[in-house]
Amino acid sequence: MDITYRLEQKRKVLGDFPGPKSLELAARRAANVAKGVASSVPVYVADADGGVIHDVDGNSFIDLGSGIAVTTVGASDAAVVGAVKEQVEHFTHTCFMVSPYEGYVAVAEKLNQLTPGEHEKRTVLFNSGAEAVENAVKIARVATGRNAVVAFDHAYHGRTNLTMGLTAKAMPYKTGFGPFAGEIYRAPMSYPFREENPQITGKEAAERAILMIQKQIGADQVAAIIIEPIQGEGGFIVPAEGFLPRIAEFAKENGIVFIADEVQSGFCRTGEWFAVQHEGVVPDLITTAKGIAGGMPLSAVTGRAELLDAVHGGGLGGTYGGNPVACAAALAAIETMDTQDLRGRAHEIETTVKRRLGALRDELGDGIIGDIRGRGAMLAIEFVKKGSAATTKQPDGEVTKKIAEYCLKEGVIILTCGTYGNVIRLLPPLVISDELLADGLDVLEGAIRANS
Repeated sequence: MDITYRLEQKRKVLGDFPGPKSLELAARRAANVAKGVASSVPVYVADADGGVIHDVDGNSFIDLGSGIAVTTVGASDAAVVGAVKEQVEHFTHTCFMVSPYEGYVAVAEKLNQLTPGEHEKRTVLFNSGAEAVENAVKIARVATGRNAVVAFDHAYHGRTNLTMGLTAKAMPYKTGFGPFAGEIYRAPMSYPFREENPQITGKEAAERAILMIQKQIGADQVAAIIIEPIQGEGGFIVPAEGFLPRIAEFAKENGIVFIADEVQSGFCRTGEWFAVQHEGVVPDLITTAKGIAGGMPLSAVTGRAELLDAVHGGGLGGTYGGNPVACAAALAAIETMDTQDLRGRAHEIETTVKRRLGALRDELGDGIIGDIRGRGAMLAIEFVKKGSAATTKQPDGEVTKKIAEYCLKEGVIILTCGTYGNVIRLLPPLVISDELLADGLDVLEGAIRANS
């Protein structure tokens, strides 16, 4: 890629960290910020660009997390920065529900164009992924006149009351926060690495879920089926081929709104604009956020016009939804994704990472690497107790934590996830250089070897 970076794209760790300035900020935080907000990295950021993050003590870290798949185009993409500056000079807010503006309309036009399907579409903008998901459910319930919503094992859809109900994992997302919204049901997911029957096909796994829906809920009671095409917090689980198309087909056959939650997997992350496109699935509604606006808070629900237009006037919206600055950032970020072919770049990253990690797994034999999976630059390693990969597949959250800590001490930021806390996820900015990616993988490989 022909990219001019503002900051030097190198890893540099000056000494023990957190350094003194980060420690000072940590003390201020402890006195002023709620303990319920946790951070996985104990250093404080001063600057970021491309694939690096600089902390306040002068250390430079390789960023393999992208702020949880947000800074796809980098944390300070020149086009995004320029668009934000230009918009700020005119106005920062009027509220689209009071005094509308072109930026909101332009983002809606772009999303209607980019999302799968040739049908007539509408878009509504919000601030966060959870907001988008919650409003997608509202839309589905109004449009169908039904109440029940089906989510899946290992799902993550947000932290609001309704989206906590959709989310599968209790700790830390749900514990102590109930009661949750009603009429939410959970179906079995296709999780190829952990299937009791390793021969089960994606279509067969879908029929298993469909049977549960039919027997325990009744298809005619279901307003929506919501699924992440690649599950995020649950462990970057890629369902077996054929699972998503069959679930979508079942929804269509029964008048159920099929919602693709692409909050984490959207916007070139998997090598397509949206992850459902890998199997040609066209959702009725699609929720987006994270990578949409280069780090500015913005989310959307896009889908069939007749569904979104079924909601009465004033039924959708919010004071900050589709903020003009965030809209300007989104238009610039999407342009960068297109002109720099970040879909193609995601495929290049996938090839590099899977080749290197696959070779390492072969080298270690029946070691701690249980599975390597994902698409594009949304990749994961699932760790198991040594020697159990071919048998019990016993999750090893402790070794996963140790590997992440090793990487951080060497100047590489990686994220963990998974229902069992035993998955490392790799989400590098798609603008990361080959050299920086290789250096980050060197450190990761060293961490895995040291803990094998």
